[in-house]
Amino acid sequence: YNPEYQRNLCFWKQNMLPLYITHFMTDLFVFLHLLDSYFGDKSSYAENISTVNLTSPSSTRAQNIPQARKTPLSSGRAGYRNWTPFMGHSVTSSSAVSTHSVASVIVAVIEGRGLARGEVGMASIDLKNPEVVLSQFADNTTYAKNFNTLEIIMSNTACDTGNATKLFSLITENFRNVTFTTVQRKYFNESKGLEYIEQLCIPEYSTVLMEVQSKYYCLAAVAAVLKYVEFIQNSVYAPKSLKIRFHGSEQTAMIDSTSALNLELITNNRDPRNGHTLFGVLNYTKTPGGSRRLRSNILEPLVDADTINTRLDSVQELLQNEEFFFGLQSVISRFLDTEQLLSVLVQIPKQDTFNASESKITNLIYLKHTLELVEPLKDALKVYKTPLLKAYYSSLEDKRFGIILEKIKTVINDDTRYTKGCLNMRTQKCYAVKPNINEFLDIARRTYTEIVDDIAGMITQLAEKYSLPLKTSFSLARGFFIQMTADCAAIHNGQLPSEFTKITKMKNVYNFTSPDLMKMNERCQESLREIYHMTYLIVCKLLSEIYEHIHCLYKLSDTVSMLDMLQSFAHACTLSDYVRPEFTDTLAIKQGWHPVLEKISLEKPVCNNTYITEGSNVVIITGPNMSGKSTYLKQIALSQIMAQIGSFVPAEYSSFRIAEQIFTRIGMDDDIETNSSTFMQEMKEITYIIQNANDRSLIIIDELGRGTSPEEGIGICYAVCEYLLNLKAFTLLATHFLELCQIDTLYPNAENNYFKVQHVRSSSDIREKIAYTYMLSKGHTEEKNYGLKAAEVSSLPPSIICDAKEIITLVSRQMMQQQRNTSETLKERAIYRLANMLVQTARNSQLDPNSLQIYLKGLKKKYETDCLASEQIPMENQQ
Repeated sequence: YNPEYQRNLCFWKQNMLPLYITHFMTDLFVFLHLLDSYFGDKSSYAENISTVNLTSPSSTRAQNIPQARKTPLSSGRAGYRNWTPFMGHSVTSSSAVSTHSVASVIVAVIEGRGLARGEVGMASIDLKNPEVVLSQFADNTTYAKNFNTLEIIMSNTACDTGNATKLFSLITENFRNVTFTTVQRKYFNESKGLEYIEQLCIPEYSTVLMEVQSKYYCLAAVAAVLKYVEFIQNSVYAPKSLKIRFHGSEQTAMIDSTSALNLELITNNRDPRNGHTLFGVLNYTKTPGGSRRLRSNILEPLVDADTINTRLDSVQELLQNEEFFFGLQSVISRFLDTEQLLSVLVQIPKQDTFNASESKITNLIYLKHTLELVEPLKDALKVYKTPLLKAYYSSLEDKRFGIILEKIKTVINDDTRYTKGCLNMRTQKCYAVKPNINEFLDIARRTYTEIVDDIAGMITQLAEKYSLPLKTSFSLARGFFIQMTADCAAIHNGQLPSEFTKITKMKNVYNFTSPDLMKMNERCQESLREIYHMTYLIVCKLLSEIYEHIHCLYKLSDTVSMLDMLQSFAHACTLSDYVRPEFTDTLAIKQGWHPVLEKISLEKPVCNNTYITEGSNVVIITGPNMSGKSTYLKQIALSQIMAQIGSFVPAEYSSFRIAEQIFTRIGMDDDIETNSSTFMQEMKEITYIIQNANDRSLIIIDELGRGTSPEEGIGICYAVCEYLLNLKAFTLLATHFLELCQIDTLYPNAENNYFKVQHVRSSSDIREKIAYTYMLSKGHTEEKNYGLKAAEVSSLPPSIICDAKEIITLVSRQMMQQQRNTSETLKERAIYRLANMLVQTARNSQLDPNSLQIYLKGLKKKYETDCLASEQIPMENQQ
């Protein structure tokens, strides 16, 4: 009841709490994007949101908010409907969980209460990848990143009807396609979370305890998420089987979700199904893990030059010997999804169902297949000398691979292997365990063999009886059935015998069965259940013996996915003339081209040069419509990302400065969901860039201020440019505001470039047309009224074109004011350019003394020429 305390509390709620919540939302984007980029594409996530009103029935706003669903872990508070296993998640074994019925990535979120409000803990687990990622943060970063559909679980006290927290409201407003589930607050227990980590974390990652033992909220979140997974999966994780880590984003560059969409990094904006994206250009991976790693690296490029150069060394060595490269590629292509295999292996089903038994047997065969590829992979790697490839070769010398394989071979037949085809794989599973280990199993297998032989014999008898060319076929859905070509002349009157049932016709083939065959299928299935159950018991005993060694598979999974990504980079280089990038403090590209456009076009795109330094860090690009400005801007950003993930880039020569953030402002779309006009969307995007950009950012702006009046647009664009000119961030801005080109007279670190066009006139057409060269040149465009020329091409009525030309002439006379460069300004620019070139030479030059002397003499001559030109300005002004 202290009045001073009440005033402070009121002030905190009104001023500080919204700030904490805002920073939390940006951190939430970071964390979820880290998960998404690591775990890969989750396009198969469930997106169905179970609806329960969070506000009163009269509230219309509640209709647009993703709403929470309850689980049996939740308490029966008023306003919610308790979910049972039949109403929410289905209770199945881990092997039977469908990716269409439950999200692959589950995130638990908890916030502090009282004085700790603003402190947020998170824990995530991917059901396809046995890894737990922890995070805890407060007001510490301002990042916002891209993520895919997830399932988020929160405490029921944070989501109560009529009393939902501000955190819950903001999450539901910003993550509209996410499934929310509530669980009781008691399951967010930090002590239980610490126990889970101690019990489940593999020894190689046990140091995570030192990082999280004092982080209450992420420990509480991990307790809740593991308890929830235990409920929906109906299984628990084996001891010492999970990779658990505490994750931050300091080692990767930030690309926000809007920029990822604008640059079409992963998804094509016109057709999400085609591969005309940066991911499509580079994706020659052979395994699901390699594809996921490539995707995550594109969304989060590296910022450590040493790590990038290590990758580039490996790619370069892979390209040096074609025979060795294709040998490595062949071995990698035989690997299955090791991460998903690990996820299922380390889970122990609570119930021994038929599906659980079959899945365990299948995955043990997959494990055997994977371990048998370790030696071929070592043989393929032993010829390479670069540090990264040698390190991966050394990681494969782990003796645990051999120990696990030997233990498997004591129980599993040597010739049991992964094969394609459901019947072939069923046979492999039935006879996986060696004979004489379990005599009941041997009897069951003999019975199964006799039934299969009887089925084949019965179908042969039916073929002889009706003189039809019948053959035995098999599918998982139907079991054994009969198949026959539809154009068979032996069919009497076009009808099959009445003994055959369930007749279907697909293309040129009849599929059908008979009552006797259906009965034999049932007998076969019963026999198969017995075989799987007894095999499952043997497999479980075997797995319990190898769990202590299974940690090495995490290392193998990482090795295979990284090698797959590196060979994908090398493969992309063999299809085009890419060059290895260098890393300096300059962005210099000689004859670079757009990598996606090259894939689409039949001919190689037009190449252009780029040169940006700290001394000329803002480049303003002008040119007519369709001259190539947008394509050029995207080309620079894509090349930057390719370089920072360790790929070669499309150019004759390239040098990059490491970008910690990549921002884009591209497009002219409004947003009906947030009631934002085109101009408001522009302002939101540029505000985000200004608030978050730093001296190590790369900023791409394709038009700014076009959604309002010309005067206001020019003013806003000019002011934004002045702000960016005071940063050391590299900025490229394309504009149609020619007035903006005069900014280089005030700021020497501004440069003007433009795209050339040619004017052509055919003998048959009196109108002049524009021919696009797509070539970038120094200076700003001298083209006037090029929008009208584009309008003429679009078949706009001639009368409108003529009126437009007259009006433009009148307006131009009134508004245009010619600005002239003074002698002092030009001389200052010459001095500035000379100083900038000398600094760049001192930092990056690798020339020998004689070449350096020649280069410096050239700089001196250029400076003298610029000074002479500045002295002639006053004479021209007088004339």
